[in-house]
Amino acid sequence: MSRVVQRKGSFWGTFRAVGWSFFGVRQGAGYEKDVSQLNPLHVIAAGVLAAALFVLGLVLLVNWVVGSGAASG
Repeated sequence: MSRVVQRKGSFWGTFRAVGWSFFGVRQGAGYEKDVSQLNPLHVIAAGVLAAALFVLGLVLLVNWVVGSGAASG
């Protein structure tokens, strides 16, 4: 019989944890706390959202640099 574990982590807390993972910095105690509280569906949603924001930021940065003429040397 499978047992469903209810996780009590908020989406904002999950988004923070995903943000830390993008930078690759997290202390052991914080990691253990995150693992025990994070909802897997929140992790997936936060990861997709963070990746989309990262790509959007890169696109905006490239458009700004190209539009400003700084890339033409």
